[in-house]
Amino acid sequence: MPTRTELVWDGKYDAKGKRVAPVRVQLPFQTVETVNESAQERDKLFQLALGDQPWRNRLIWGDKKYVLPSLLAEFAGQVNLIYIDPPFDTGADFSFTAAVPEHDDEDNGDAIAFTKEPSFIEQKAYRDTWGRGLDSYLQWFYETVVVLHELLAENGAIYVHLDWHVGHYGKTILDEVFGIDNAQGEIVWKRASTVKGNFGQGSKLWSPNTESIFPYSRGQGYTFNPIFKPYSEEYIETFFRYREPDGRRYRLISMIGPGGEAKGNPVYEIMGIKRAWRYSKDRMQKLIEDGMVVQTKPGSVPQRKQYLDEGKGVAIQTLWDDIEALSPSANERLGYPTQKPEALLERIIQASSNENDLVLDCFCGSGTTAAVAERLGRRWIACDLGRFAIHTTRKRLLNVANVRPFIVQNLGKYERQLWQAGEFDVGQPFQADEGEVSRTDAANVGLERPTYAKQRAYVEFILKLYHATPVSGYTWLHGIHAGRMVHVGAVDAPVSAGDVTQIAAEFKRAMGTGKNAPSSNGVDVLGWDFAFELNEVARQQAASANIKMHFKRIPRDVMDKRAVDAGDIKFFELASLAVEVLTRRVSEGADVNPRTVTLTLTDFVIPPDDVPEEVRTAVKHWSQWIDYWAVDWDNKGDAFHNEWQTFRTRKDPKLALETSHAYAEAGEYRVVVKVIDILGNDTTRTVKVKVK
Repeated sequence: MPTRTELVWDGKYDAKGKRVAPVRVQLPFQTVETVNESAQERDKLFQLALGDQPWRNRLIWGDKKYVLPSLLAEFAGQVNLIYIDPPFDTGADFSFTAAVPEHDDEDNGDAIAFTKEPSFIEQKAYRDTWGRGLDSYLQWFYETVVVLHELLAENGAIYVHLDWHVGHYGKTILDEVFGIDNAQGEIVWKRASTVKGNFGQGSKLWSPNTESIFPYSRGQGYTFNPIFKPYSEEYIETFFRYREPDGRRYRLISMIGPGGEAKGNPVYEIMGIKRAWRYSKDRMQKLIEDGMVVQTKPGSVPQRKQYLDEGKGVAIQTLWDDIEALSPSANERLGYPTQKPEALLERIIQASSNENDLVLDCFCGSGTTAAVAERLGRRWIACDLGRFAIHTTRKRLLNVANVRPFIVQNLGKYERQLWQAGEFDVGQPFQADEGEVSRTDAANVGLERPTYAKQRAYVEFILKLYHATPVSGYTWLHGIHAGRMVHVGAVDAPVSAGDVTQIAAEFKRAMGTGKNAPSSNGVDVLGWDFAFELNEVARQQAASANIKMHFKRIPRDVMDKRAVDAGDIKFFELASLAVEVLTRRVSEGADVNPRTVTLTLTDFVIPPDDVPEEVRTAVKHWSQWIDYWAVDWDNKGDAFHNEWQTFRTRKDPKLALETSHAYAEAGEYRVVVKVIDILGNDTTRTVKVKVK
């Protein structure tokens, strides 16, 4: 039996010699937002809730380790084109440049910019990739492409973008997973016409000016549409040097049949020359009659005219030297150091997919793939681990003319349930909420609800990270910290106004009841998610009960043992948003709708998070923290439906703080306002309006 050449790294096989397989947990997706969807489309989807729904492009926030396997149930063998630009430089990280815009009333020069360091979850992803150097990178890369291979359609292709650091290792893994016969060459992208070297500073490294893109297919029937670029003036002058009397340019091309007579080409004599020709004798005679055949001199082989204005251009080959990398001042530039130009993705998408095909990018970054796919009429799925990347992509898509509605999803509580089940052991079988996950999905998830004892272990774990002392004898109050009672929210449900009612009632009963009684009228409510209406209703409930209640988000970092061991877990209070509502009850003119509601943002308080002190002190007005806000004018208690939005761009950094909406019918409406700050964090506020 012949031996097989194979790339082996530490971690590819376990101690028993069995290959380590990728994570296969399939978690259900949660839709947290629909974007750019009209009220009519929304109503139609609601009516089709139990049947087949129209396609919605997907923007998914989550770790690809869980996202990709979770796509398999629906999309195995269905993706027509995959483009990935994974990290391939050991110096890469998840930091990004955040900008605080100028305030309209201030004349203080340039906007403030600072570097936002990666979260622990993002650092964990980086360590998982590079923690053991090349070995861990290769295992991470291998696990990724194995699942991508399963997602690819039979006529599909994948383009993997790498550079000299790991390109040759990556190609070896791609050969193993896709098969070397399905390798479709190596594209060399020359990023810039010139690169400034560091030889003057003593550098002994050749200045990198190229990156590699490795295209692979699932099989031999893959989609490929040749791409042509216009002829250069030099090319035209060199090759299209002949002209008709009217000035029309042409060149002469060979008519000799490739492979000669052995390949079945007809052999005959024409213009005194006997050869095997490309065309039949009748077709050749017609070309001669049409003046399309030229014999430059007696005895020379006849050639055919090819007119410049009929040519497609020069076929693109494997050296791409006509697309420059983005300059710092490019209009496309969105602050990502590894951002690729749209022209690069346009070429790939046009070459290897057709209209309405499905395109996937699981390292979407600034959203170049999704934006180009949208513009070219492809369906798309874009994923990223970074919250800021998801926000940047959302804004970019909204700048695409006539962008189709799309949804924003995550794995939400299911990822947390998986963590809880593994970290604190298990009890009763997992039960999905009614109508939320099918029986098959629940079986795939393989999650289980914790017993009371294990649930308590989870609560005490969070209390320890919050530096709180556990208390007993209560249902809704779990600990005490600095004289304030503490409630720990469940992993699988948002903290709701109903929860706040129970917390407040139990707090009042707890006052003065023993050693576990609170010493102040304060309660800290810790939660993974918070219901839309919490900002308004819950705060009012707490205030009416004379309780100073703070709402703080449990960070995803608690799911990373190394982050926990480092002792750097921070619980930040939710941002606070104030909204003023004006309802126009009577018409003030012929063109004024009497059911018009106007919303005005009047205040926004952001927790300090990782914002440097010098940045906080430089902010002169609360609106400078806001990058984007959107409104769901008729929320029905489901996902946030983005029916109107405004946001800052490089061209227009100003932000409107007021918007209006005219309702078609009288009634009471639940309006949800979502604000996204300059770091990509979102805050919601719910208000109720009544129009007559």
